Amino acid sequence: MRRFLTVFATIVLTGALGISAAAAPAVTPTRGGVLIIASGADAVTLDSTIAPDAPSFAVLDHMVETLFELTPAGNIQPKLVLSYTASSDGLTWTLRLRPGIRFHDGTPFDAEAVKFNLDRMLDPATRAPFRFLIDRITSVTVVDSMTIRLVTYAPFGPLLAHLTHSGVGMQSPTAIRRLGADYARQPVGTGSFRFKEWIRGDRVVVTRNDDYWGEKAFVDEVQFRVVPDDGARVGALEAGTIHVAVRVPPREIDRLKGHRDLSVLVSESLRTIFVGFNVSRPPFNDRRLRQALNYAVNKRAIVSSVLNGTARVSDAPIPPNVEGYSKIMSYDWDLERAEALLREAGFSRARPLRAVFHHPSGRYIRDAEIAAGIQGLVRRVGVELEMRTMEWGAYLAFTARPQPENEAQMYMIGWGTVTGDADYGLYALFHSSQWAPASNNRGFYKNERVDALLDLGRRTPDQGERNRIYAEAMRIIMDDAPWLFLHSESQVTGTRHVAQGLVVHPAERVMAHKAWLRR
Repeated sequence: MRRFLTVFATIVLTGALGISAAAAPAVTPTRGGVLIIASGADAVTLDSTIAPDAPSFAVLDHMVETLFELTPAGNIQPKLVLSYTASSDGLTWTLRLRPGIRFHDGTPFDAEAVKFNLDRMLDPATRAPFRFLIDRITSVTVVDSMTIRLVTYAPFGPLLAHLTHSGVGMQSPTAIRRLGADYARQPVGTGSFRFKEWIRGDRVVVTRNDDYWGEKAFVDEVQFRVVPDDGARVGALEAGTIHVAVRVPPREIDRLKGHRDLSVLVSESLRTIFVGFNVSRPPFNDRRLRQALNYAVNKRAIVSSVLNGTARVSDAPIPPNVEGYSKIMSYDWDLERAEALLREAGFSRARPLRAVFHHPSGRYIRDAEIAAGIQGLVRRVGVELEMRTMEWGAYLAFTARPQPENEAQMYMIGWGTVTGDADYGLYALFHSSQWAPASNNRGFYKNERVDALLDLGRRTPDQGERNRIYAEAMRIIMDDAPWLFLHSESQVTGTRHVAQGLVVHPAERVMAHKAWLRR
């Protein structure tokens, strides 16, 4: 049973705040027009297999489709797959594909294409950041033109959830072979939109695929604009030069709600925001220091004052709407305890702990303000942080360097558990096999018991037992404090009333597949 509620994804069909599709009057969509969506960060790449981040997938999901999908209501259902069966031992999965689908370049979507994509992702030379999603698969076999068989070396509970991930998107083998490295700028999928152009730092443009196998899109074109500055993004929304603004500053909600031409939607996401520590070297190889900083930061004040109450203080490494979540603990604000732990570790106001704190700007809601707040709060206990701000793409590359050359001491980042399953929110970030650059354990955390529990959770079929396993793992993780645990982020999305039919998905996607522009 998924933890999502349907209110986590609202279909925007009217101008009222938070009104669902069921409450809206029936309206006949019109075709045509250009829809403009603005966010704070550009895509890193347009190759789904090697894409590392949500801004890339927010664009790619309109062009590249997956075998299964996670619906806005939190259900896993077939997408490019028509039907499937699993063997009684849980090791063999047979997938029957939808017939009659072609990639945008005319290449047939068939079992050979699926095998190509999965084999490419499994190949270590590809350096797919989400390879761990399917790395339990030992063989991918073409049974016939429309049937593929997957074999895993042990039962793999989250397999179907993982096959919903955009990183396992199906792309044209013909285009990948023909274009080589250039493919990352010219994606070819099966989706309801085709790639048109990418002007780095400015926009990605997609156009309606009139040969789409499913229900056709309404708008002629979608432009994904890059507007890093929050104020400029909100200003463009008010001026009408864009239709959608992603990550609206929470302090603007009340003001924008009074605008007659705008709606503001606040919806939960699957994303946890945290500050990672490099636990593999001094000073943060000392758990006492990591715990001290957790106690020194008043997370509730950050949520209240910076985020206007639109977030939830973390009490686990994953948010509550993820299958496998358990409430573990929160590091409540306690300056005395923070100072005591610092003294135990050999630091004090007279001998302050000094560290470099890297953070992005424009990627998360009020990320620069939150970072500055952390800097001010820890200064109260004698910790001096040197702030360094980086552009999103460069920041990802910097924090993903291998351990011997990774210079990050503290880094602010987020993780969306977009499969809805705890494995994705824990394995990639805390298992020692997932150290950067292979995957997303950027702080080089290692705990043998946690490794064993996360491995066990993967091969356990019973969900209740998996939940118990993950609860134990999370108790250890919270005590080890490889992160400064902050909050679960909400999505604050501004739209103009003229833009109808948009879906804000809990996976932080503004989905324009059924969007239309009111005339």
